[in-house]
Amino acid sequence: MNIRLLGLLGGAALGLSACSTTRDEPVAPAPPVGPGAIAGTVAADRNGDGIVDGYYSADGMYHEVMGPPCPPPPPPPPPTRRGERG
Repeated sequence: MNIRLLGLLGGAALGLSACSTTRDEPVAPAPPVGPGAIAGTVAADRNGDGIVDGYYSADGMYHEVMGPPCPPPPPPPPPTRRGERG
């Protein structure tokens, strides 16, 4: 019984070693920074609402983010034609 167990473990190790590779794969470059993000700066949330208000540059200066205003919310859906009518 021990020989069977050793044979099973040896076969499993041999089978798994075939999946390993020794070649080094190239590392992908870093993705580009998104809109509003500036490389080398630190984001700042001055009023504590969880939304980035600006950023600190490498020299320690605060720069406020000036973006376009948010779009208005969509209008409410029209009333349904089913159900009770007032």
